[in-house]
Order: sequence, then C-alpha cells, then structure tokens
Amino acid sequence: MSDVIGAVAAVLGPHGLLAAKPGFRFRRQQFEMAVAVAEAIEKNEALVVEAGTGVGKTFAYLVPALLSGRKLLISTGTKALQDQLLHRDLPLLLEHLSVSAHVCQLKGRSNYVCHYHLERNLREGRFARREEAALLMRIRAFAARSDSGDRSACEEVPDDSAVWAMATATRDTCLGSQCADYGRCFVMRARQRAHQADLVVVNHHLLCADLALKRDGVSDLLPEVEGIVVDEAHQLPDTAIQFFGRSWSLRQGQEFARDLLRIGLAEAADAADWMHWRDVLEQSLRELRLAGEGPSKLEWSVDHPRFAALVPVLRNLLDQLEPLQSLLSEQASRGEELGLLLARLASMAEFLPDFLAEPSTAVSEDRVLWLDVSRTGLSFHQAPMDAAKAMQEALGERPRSLVLTSASLAMAGDLQHVAGRLGLKAAHTLCIDSPFHYAEQARLYVPRGCGDPNHPEFAALMAEHIWPLILHNRGRAFILCTSLRMVAALHQALLGLEATSGSAALPIEWLIQGAMSKALMLHRFQQGRAPVLIGSSSFWEGVDVVGDQLSLVVIDKLPFAPPDEPLLKARIRRAKANGEDVFGQWQLPQAAMSLKQGAGRLIRSENDIGLLVVCDERLVTRSYGKLLLRSLPGFPLIRDAMDAMDFLTKARGDGNLASQSESDGNPDRTKAQVWSVF
Repeated sequence: MSDVIGAVAAVLGPHGLLAAKPGFRFRRQQFEMAVAVAEAIEKNEALVVEAGTGVGKTFAYLVPALLSGRKLLISTGTKALQDQLLHRDLPLLLEHLSVSAHVCQLKGRSNYVCHYHLERNLREGRFARREEAALLMRIRAFAARSDSGDRSACEEVPDDSAVWAMATATRDTCLGSQCADYGRCFVMRARQRAHQADLVVVNHHLLCADLALKRDGVSDLLPEVEGIVVDEAHQLPDTAIQFFGRSWSLRQGQEFARDLLRIGLAEAADAADWMHWRDVLEQSLRELRLAGEGPSKLEWSVDHPRFAALVPVLRNLLDQLEPLQSLLSEQASRGEELGLLLARLASMAEFLPDFLAEPSTAVSEDRVLWLDVSRTGLSFHQAPMDAAKAMQEALGERPRSLVLTSASLAMAGDLQHVAGRLGLKAAHTLCIDSPFHYAEQARLYVPRGCGDPNHPEFAALMAEHIWPLILHNRGRAFILCTSLRMVAALHQALLGLEATSGSAALPIEWLIQGAMSKALMLHRFQQGRAPVLIGSSSFWEGVDVVGDQLSLVVIDKLPFAPPDEPLLKARIRRAKANGEDVFGQWQLPQAAMSLKQGAGRLIRSENDIGLLVVCDERLVTRSYGKLLLRSLPGFPLIRDAMDAMDFLTKARGDGNLASQSESDGNPDRTKAQVWSVF
C-alpha cells in the first residue's frame, strides 16, 4: 500500500480518523472512490468515475487531494457546489486533518468590481434610471472595505442587478496592465492568491476559458497545477465546446457602438465624427435584427432560403467595418481604450466573414456555424462538433492527474461516451453504485396510454395521468419538463383539472418556472403545504430537497436533444457519411445522463421514499429503453396506477423529514448532522 493510499485509509477507512466523528459512517463505496482518486493523483493518471447519490464523492476526492501535498485545481459546474466546498467541506476537513493547505477560490473577471469602470461611470453620470447612481455608490463603498471585491459578497446590491455591468470589466473592456488601477485590481489580486494557494476552486467556465487560451498559446488565466479534479463533470463537454468555439451577438455590437462614441469623444474627439459612426453602426445592427427570422436556432448556410434577407445586411455591416478599422488603427495610440476598441473590431471583422463564405469553405468537417434568434436578440456561433481534439491539445503532454466525477456519467455502466467526448479514451474508468436501497425506497411508474410525447394533446393526456397522483400525494411534487413550452402547456392542463375536480380542500401551490426566481421557487417549495414545482432543464440537476417534502418526481418524456439542434444535426450528417451509429454513440448516452440527473432529484438520503413517473412509454416499448433503464439506479418498475397510488401511500406514511442529504448546504445543522452526510 502506497503512503498516500495508507493516509487515505487512516482518514476514511472503517477505523479511520473520521470514523470517530458523531454521525459519520464508513462507506465502502466512498473509500473505494477515494483510493482510486489517490492512485490517479499519485501516478499522474486520468480517471473517470461515476459515483451514485449518497456515496459522499466530495470527501472521496477532497481527502486524497489534501493529503497528496500537490497543487491542485478543483472545478465545479454550479455555484451551489462551489459554495459547499469552500464554506463547508474544506473548512471541516482542514480542521480535522493534519495538513496545512492554503485554499482559495478564483472566479471570472466579471465577478469582481473594476475600480476603473466603476469610477468612470460615476464620473460620466450617464444613467438610464436615477437609482443606478445610488447602487453604484453602494458598490463603491463595498469596494472600499472589501479585500476581494467579489460581487457576490456585496449584500447591498443583488448579484443579478443590471448595474453590475457598469462596475465590472469583461475580457473586451479590461485594460490589463495599462490600467491606472492595475496596482489595486481585484482580479489581479485574486489571481495572485490563486498562484500562492495549494488548492484552487473554480467553475467549468473559467477552467475551459483557461484551456482555450492555453491551446491558442495565449497567457493563462489559471496557475499551473499538478492535477485537476472536475466535479459535476457531465457538464464539462458542452462547456468546453462553448469555449473552444466563438460567437458574436447583436448585444456585443450594440455595446461596441456605444463605447465607440464614448471613447472616441474622450480620447480622439478631433479625429472623426464619432456620433456619425455610432449612428451608422446602430442602423446596421437594427437592420440585422429585423432581417433575422425567429425565434429559431438553425445551422448556417449562406445559400439557405431562411437567411436570404440576412446575408446582404451582414455584408453591408462588414463593408462599414473596414473603413472604421482603418480609422481606429490610426488613432489607437492616443488612448488605452481606443486600442481595446480596435481589438474588439478586429475580432468582429475576422469572425463574421465566415458566415458569408461559400458552403464548401464556410465549415470544415469538425466545425459548425449556426444562427440563434430569440425574442430579445440575435447571435452568430461557430463551434467544434466535439471537444475531444481541442481538449487533448489544451491539456498538452505535461504529466499531471485528471479526475472527472459526477453522479451521472455512464450509460448502462459504460463510461466511454463521456471519456471519448473529452479525448480521454485511455483514462481509467470506475462506476460506483449508490449505497441507497432503491428497491425499498422507490418505484418507477410508466403510465399506460400517455400517447406520443410529440402529439399536440400530449400535455392534456399527461395531466390526466398525473393529477390523481398529485392529489393523493398532497402535492410535494417536481414535474420536470424537456421544454419551457411544455411547462406552460402542462400547467394550463393541470389548472383545468384542478378547477373541475372540486379539490378546494387541498389548495395546490403552483410554482412555475418563469413566474419567479429559481431560488424563490425552491424556498417556497421547501416551506409549502402542498407545493408542485413545474420546471425545465435548470431543475433537472443541482436541486436538493430532502425528506417527504418531495416524494413525487414526474418527467414528461425521454430527454433526447432536438434532432434539428445545429450541433447534433451536423453530427448526424457526419455519422451517416461515415457509416456510424450516431443514435447509439451520441444521442442515447446523452439522454441516459440527462434522465439519470432528473431521476436523481427523488432519493437524496437513505431515509427518503418516493415515486418516479416517466410519462413516455418508449422507456418500456423500444429496444433502447432497456439501456436507459439499466442506466438508472435500481428502481423497481410498475405500470399499474393503483400500484403507484399504493406506493405513494407508503411514502406519505413512512417518509422521514429528519434525514439530511449529502449536499443540502444548511449552515444551521449540528456537527453530528454535518458529519452524517459524508
């Protein structure tokens, strides 16, 4: 046994240090994962590990990471997990382990107050609303007393307030070392702390942004480390594709036009009629928006009939950028912000012509172009079909460990799909089952007669099947939909049934995505008497409700990606050309991971009991349904409505509110309760 594995056993083993803590229980699964992680770190190897709910995977990678003595990076997909690691898990372990490790968090640039942009906006005073000035003054006061400048710590101004755009910088607007405030820059301070730390916690967006810059030979955002641990790794491939690609939005163009006028007047007022240039650009951008038919998300082709109106408008915009680029090149030396404007314009002028190229040259075999038009905006995108090659190039040849983990990575025990998507086909893989007893704690109910999920009347049929279950369970249900359109349709159908069922004695509290913030929806669900939450993708993962307050989870249909989604459409086309099975190699594994995420909302502790309902008979009638069923935890399958009712009766009688999950993040629990979740 190596020294590091022995050290892990001394902490997480059946007679280890933590075994003496009140409420802590030795878990064979957790110890197995911790040993595998320790070996990967020690040998500089790649490991992909799926750890079912209840394994205690955070301790399973944090303990070997801390004991290794190496400089490591930990990346998470959600802010909730990042906060859990920083404010609960790591402090708890550092308090009890005989290690001295400096831990810090690093966020993206726009999460920190920018002294330069804050003071400039206060000085110029161009506010759309009077309260913006007051909010900026509060941010100034916060920045004066803060060591970090992290906007999430500013209690006086909500983190999602639009005014933060006036007090932070982006990659496009940061002056870097040329800034007069560089010496007190919060971003630079945070990066310096990260370089000095032993363990740096980041999110996937920052990790992938850094990897993309490394691949392109640009300066790093993150410090050099000896290993990387990625939790919530099922999100990493799509995030990587986003950062290894490029995009340009109408909003970026509008911001550029506004900045052009402001900076031009401030740094080179005598050089040009900057107001004229601003007006010319804004007119072209308005025409671009009007020419974009939407809402839609379509793969781009310059000769596609849908884009016939857009192409000449885009060509006109690019024609106007050429003389403006010459003007800015001549004036760039007169001010730091003029130089940034030139770089932004050069990026636009280099990217957008791809959308005017002939179909034979516009895209390569592994690159996709598409246009995304929503009610509020328009954006052009280019991305690789998958991230494998780019990830291999970004990670390079330097020996270091890489651990990827999540509760949902495998399809029927096979982890090669996600490993292949990240270029890690040679990685070691490990699937660790949940310690929960799903055969006793849960049932999977697939109703008969819900019909085709794509039929216009599906929402009404589905509502008829699940309304009796909602009533019988007294609410306490999550309804997870695969689209916002289905959220609205199902809500209306259920309201109609409620109005005609005479159920006034049990008033359902409907919590509908879009009607309030996600945080408020979850708070009201936790506190409600008969709550029913209806939401789409953002509620399929990272949501933790423990005990019998949630004992019914309903999924509308199997979560296959829409076949007309641009990246998937291009993958299907390439697969057909190569004689490959894109459904089995791509669509099915992705659906399995998503289904597992949604199903994972139900059982969050060893005392939870609940019913999972999937209103899509393809799960039991199609041959691929067997693979999806094998990808789920061991839910016994039932088809009869009365069996479902009977099990809900059991759940209602036996559910245990006192249990705690492995990630509920409640700061008011006792230490014994805290240890019991690991």
